[in-house]
Amino acid sequence: MEIKNNNIVITGGAQGLGFAMAEKFASLGANIALIDMQQDVLDTAVSALAKYGTKVMAYAANVTDEDAVVATFNTINKDFGHIGVLINNAGILRDGMFIKAKEGKVVDKMSLAQFQSVIDVNLTGVFLAGREAASHMIESGKGGVIVNMSSVARAGNIGQTNYAASKAGVVAMTTGWAKELGRFGIRVGAIAPGVIRTAMTDAMKPEAKQRMMAVTPVGRFGEADEIAQTAQYIVENDFFTGRVVEIDGGIRL
Repeated sequence: MEIKNNNIVITGGAQGLGFAMAEKFASLGANIALIDMQQDVLDTAVSALAKYGTKVMAYAANVTDEDAVVATFNTINKDFGHIGVLINNAGILRDGMFIKAKEGKVVDKMSLAQFQSVIDVNLTGVFLAGREAASHMIESGKGGVIVNMSSVARAGNIGQTNYAASKAGVVAMTTGWAKELGRFGIRVGAIAPGVIRTAMTDAMKPEAKQRMMAVTPVGRFGEADEIAQTAQYIVENDFFTGRVVEIDGGIRL
C-alpha cells in the first residue's frame, strides 16, 4: 500500500512509540490522525508534526470506551475522507506478581482490577479500534492495513500475567482478522518489540540496564524508529498479512 497521501490513524499516537510512527509516516507524506487520552499532549504532538506539511489532526478518546471509539472513528472518517491504515498502539503496563508468597504463606495476589485494566486497554481497546477501522475500510471499498502492537512478552514473562495475556491475545486476533478481512482487501499484521529505549528505560539504574543488555544478542536496546521502520514495511508490503514481526534484538524472555 502506498503511504504518501494515505490516511493513517494511530492510537496512543501522541507520545512514545506511537509518536515515532507518526513522525515516520508523516515524513513519508501521509496524513495522520492521532488518538490519545490527553488533549495537551495531543496538541504538542500536532505542533511537532506540522513541519512535515501533511494533514495532522488530534482526537482525545479512551480506547476502552466503545461509544467514544465508534464516535471518534466516524469523525476521523468524515474529516479525512477514508481510513487507509490503523496502527493499534495504545497500551499500558501494570506489572506485578501473580502470587507473592513468603515461607509458604501467600502475602499478596494480583488484583482483578490490576489484571482487567491491562486487558481493557491492550486487548479490548485493540478490538474496538480494529473493528471500527475495518468497518470504514470495507465501506470505502479501498481496503486497508491494520498493524497491531504486541510484545515479545506474549510468550509469558514473570510479573506480567496481565500484559503477556493481552499481547498474546493481540497476536491471535491479528491472525484471525487477516483470515476474515482478506477478501475485503484488508491486511493485518503485528509487531512484537523487545526492550525499546524510552524515557522509562533511560531512568533505569545502570546495573539494571547492563543486565538487560547482556541477554540481548545485539547488546543494546532497540530504538523507536526501528519499530517505525517495521510498521512501514508491513504497510508497504502487499504480500504481508496474518503474521507477527519480532523486533527484539534476539532477546528471549
